[in-house]
Amino acid sequence: MTDPERTADRGRGTGVWPLIRAQRAALAADLADLTDEQWATPSLCAGLTVREVLAHLTAGASLGAVRWLAGVVRCRFDFDKQVAMRLAEQLGTTPAETLQRFRHVVPSTTKPPLPAIALLGETIVHAEDIRRPLGMRHDYPIEVVTQVAEYYRGSDLVVVAKGRVGGLGLVADDGPFTTGSGKLVSGPTLALVMAMTGRATYCNDLEGDGVELLRSRCGTA
Repeated sequence: MTDPERTADRGRGTGVWPLIRAQRAALAADLADLTDEQWATPSLCAGLTVREVLAHLTAGASLGAVRWLAGVVRCRFDFDKQVAMRLAEQLGTTPAETLQRFRHVVPSTTKPPLPAIALLGETIVHAEDIRRPLGMRHDYPIEVVTQVAEYYRGSDLVVVAKGRVGGLGLVADDGPFTTGSGKLVSGPTLALVMAMTGRATYCNDLEGDGVELLRSRCGTA
């Protein structure tokens, strides 16, 4: 863990959990009335449906450091295999069961060996992976998405973000977030977060002469 990540975990760990719980609860409420067809909608995570991404979020909220390490060893340090295995454990037999399992972990503070701010980022990013293909909009408090943007600009721990925006100047037009220098990329903080984490479709919400370079760096989420 780098120094900025340690600082984020020490300084924000306790205060971040209520934000995580609030975003989990909001997502659960949004998904309460989905049809079977909607549950099968492809998410922004390549190869995963909306339902599978929700199961992935449940897995992340159910997996402490010891079980995470045991799974890594079991999967012979194949992290993608570990993710797939834990997702399958939480999918359940029906969409209703998938949602119920997620509701159960809304208040959870269990986490893999990651800073709490990383879990907030995962919650928001994967919530958008689900909401955007379903045509859902959610209003995130600007101070919450700004915290996530500040974390991602200095981290490649869970997903390449810091490396993706190298040589670019990012400026939010709805909040205080700004980082880097070089070709300009501007727009909503949420869109910057999503593009930083590889979601190319959010580049459509951004402006500036650096947008196409950022888009070219967005691969599989």
